Amino acid sequence: MAETPVHFTTRDQVILEGLFSEGSSGRGAVIAHPHPLYGGDMRNIVVETLQNAYARNNHATLRFNFRGVGKSCGTYDDGEGEQTDIAGAMEFLRQKGMTAIDLAGYSFGCWVIAQTPEKHDAAAIVLVSPPAALLAFDPAAPLPNLKLVITGERDEFAPPNLLKNLMPQWNPDAEFQIIPGADHFYFGYTEKLFEIIQKYISPKSIPDQSS
Repeated sequence: MAETPVHFTTRDQVILEGLFSEGSSGRGAVIAHPHPLYGGDMRNIVVETLQNAYARNNHATLRFNFRGVGKSCGTYDDGEGEQTDIAGAMEFLRQKGMTAIDLAGYSFGCWVIAQTPEKHDAAAIVLVSPPAALLAFDPAAPLPNLKLVITGERDEFAPPNLLKNLMPQWNPDAEFQIIPGADHFYFGYTEKLFEIIQKYISPKSIPDQSS
């Protein structure tokens, strides 16, 4: 389903821009982009892959630019204000009627999700390449709603061995997937990334046929 440009206001009165797609599953997903200081924004290819996977399964989606990025107001806030941005995005989807909202992030977006208190309100959390070699995740543990973590075999910012050691601390029941050959940017591997996310999401969208 096509995405529509939208704007929403955070509780600290920062106006953010986003792209919203309506779904029919009753579920929604907020998708958070990589680091603003390194060119990260909502049109990043991995962010698009996450959005496509959720939308393909009829989930409403909201990808947005953190404060100070693109046409979003405000300035970069070292992850603090960005947590409020996540809360504002979740509230936007609630106002659209979503009662179950996933948080899905890539790189810096994973770190912001892990830090924000709103993570406990998420139906599920999906993290793609959480950059544990670059940013400290320890204070954010545990992540009880974490369901899926994906990284590349050659990801230097989210190295598989480091993440494997953190998984029991975050959520020992979460699924951990490593994409052979992929690095942090997933060039040439977005189809495989899509496949893994799609496989995770799909069962939630299949109606119960037992009744």
